[in-house]
Amino acid sequence: MPISVDIVTPEASLFSGEAEHVSLVTVEGSVGLYPEHEPILSILQPCNVSVVDLSGHRLEIPIGGGFVSFDSNTVTVIADPVDAG
Repeated sequence: MPISVDIVTPEASLFSGEAEHVSLVTVEGSVGLYPEHEPILSILQPCNVSVVDLSGHRLEIPIGGGFVSFDSNTVTVIADPVDAG
């Protein structure tokens, strides 16, 4: 069973699609989100969000922090852009 993933910044959509799992870093530590994971709402640290698609390919998406929500097999990341400085 795939999970639905949306990763967005105020300027753009960074990823939208289905995945096997997503890994990211919250203020509480590293989190791996798989189908049927318990719901969470958390603040993200600057990190690379790792998305493993249904073919097993890993995509690393850098973010500058933000928020993550996971519920009903849907991951939504509202990300701050990575600081270019």
